[in-house]
Order: sequence, then structure tokens, then C-alpha cells
Amino acid sequence: MDLIINARQAGRKHALIEKQKIVIDDLPVNPSLRALLAAVVKQQVTAYNDKPLEKNLLPFLSKEQIADQAGTGKVGFGSIYNENKADLAKAQETAMLAYEDGLYAVFADEEELQGLDRTFVLHPETVITFIRLTFLAGSFW
Repeated sequence: MDLIINARQAGRKHALIEKQKIVIDDLPVNPSLRALLAAVVKQQVTAYNDKPLEKNLLPFLSKEQIADQAGTGKVGFGSIYNENKADLAKAQETAMLAYEDGLYAVFADEEELQGLDRTFVLHPETVITFIRLTFLAGSFW
């Protein structure tokens, strides 16, 4: 199934990820939030682990690449300098714990998905949005 995902951060004008299409094969039509998170994390870990380690002698970016990346707020070469592979089970566990701790919220179109074990209907045109929440710092005294 093709999924369209957004990743945003509260208080930021530009999205971290803007309507990126990812392919997930083992996701049912009525998944739970737990199944959706596990599938998205699995796809992202697989993409990360499959990305080749590139050692460019003279790295450079074209003007078009710089302009495209500047729109997201970060310009970089996209190289992975850490040669360690990501652990799928640990990444999925971390994603579930972060959701339970309220570090991010998940929306399917305009509806917030609450509860890891509640199911929802997933259509091909559904846009899944992850919003990273920011805590306010301060004190009472």
C-alpha cells in the first residue's frame, strides 16, 4: 500500500517532511495505530540500512539541490557517517514509547489517532501526519 506522510513540528512554518510517498506492503486496510507505527518505522529503518555509505572526495551540491534543501530548512550532503545499522526492534519500541510519552501526535487526514490499539480506516489517498510536540520550559517559582 502506498502511504502519503507528512512530518511537522509544532511552532515551525515548514514541514520536516512534506507529502512523501512511501510503500508499505504488510499493512491491512483497517490497521491499529500500533501496526501503522511499526510498519512506518520498519520501512524507514530498512531505507536507512539500505542507503550506501558514500565517501565523496570532493562533495558538492548543485544550485537546484541547495534551493530544494533550503526549503526544508537544512542543507546537507545526505551522507551517513555512522557505519552502524539501525536495530528494527529497538526503533519500533522507541517509537511506541515516544508516542505513549506524548512526544508526537499522529493524524489521519484531519482526525487525530488516539490509542495504540484502536483501529481506523486507511484509504489510498489518506495523508498520515506526524506532529512532533514541543514542551515549554519554565518554572513555577
